Amino acid sequence: MDINVVLGAILSGAFVASVLRISAPLILPALGGLLSDLAGAINIALEGTMLVAAFTGVVVSAYTHSWVLGISAGLIVGTLFSLILAFAHLYLGTDIILAGIALNIMAQGGTIFLLYILTGDKGNSSTLASLKVPDIVIPGIHNIPVLGDILSGHPIFVYLAFLLTWIVSIFLYHTRLGTHLRAVGENSEAAASVGINVNRVKVIAIAMSGFLAALGGLNLSMAYLSLFQNAMVAGRGFIALAAVYLGGRKPWGTLLAAIIFGFAQALAINLGSLKFPPQLVQTIPYITTILALVFYNLRQAAQARERARKFQERHMAEMAVAKSGQD
Repeated sequence: MDINVVLGAILSGAFVASVLRISAPLILPALGGLLSDLAGAINIALEGTMLVAAFTGVVVSAYTHSWVLGISAGLIVGTLFSLILAFAHLYLGTDIILAGIALNIMAQGGTIFLLYILTGDKGNSSTLASLKVPDIVIPGIHNIPVLGDILSGHPIFVYLAFLLTWIVSIFLYHTRLGTHLRAVGENSEAAASVGINVNRVKVIAIAMSGFLAALGGLNLSMAYLSLFQNAMVAGRGFIALAAVYLGGRKPWGTLLAAIIFGFAQALAINLGSLKFPPQLVQTIPYITTILALVFYNLRQAAQARERARKFQERHMAEMAVAKSGQD
């Protein structure tokens, strides 16, 4: 295909719309990862949570013939799955990273096992008549050229991704529980000394993290696609965690970082129509993730050096004042 055609597609409203669709299953788990991280309980199991929620939504919608029940079941299972992490870490004393990795492995193997039992296929659920979440057409906007393509006609998850970013921002900085959550993450001992139930706050944070990750998984299997595929999350849970740190551990920064990763994935899809080696094109989102983390670490190191320099300057100034007082 002519490269000018591809460039024209990339600069179109349809491409921007595709970026939003692709970014939504990154934004939602990234917000979940942000909440658990700020509470001092990093949720490595985002990947597995997305996977079990995606699987549950497809299966329940297929057997109940209701996408609403499918989404509801996926959210419940995803939240409960994260609560296993909370229980193992906070009440059994398991290392949270190891527990998260174990849950990811369990989700990967468990969904394949159950898929095979239900369909006889280890690859996908195409034999199940699962339902897809309908797209939302915004009256008065969908007919506007370009803008209508960008803003209208998306699944509800796309709109929820932006709405929930605003809600998470309000929750973290304008509610009592949000303040407690950040206090626990900053210094759990100090938070406990003023009467905050540290374990309770962390359980709530991990549960909310699982709920948001489940939304991301359901987006993949009931909106982005209309079936469940083996390993369909494809590292999005880990990319979501990268978005948390690239976004400076802030809600809107996390949203922007997730959109950058979504742009990289959308770009890879469009470049796939050119005569590039497909293996190279498929690495673009992951290379972007690595580069983003390198940038984040460099920025953190620069900020640490700046803080050390300012501390040294203050220390030298205090010593100079003390010396002049002695003289």
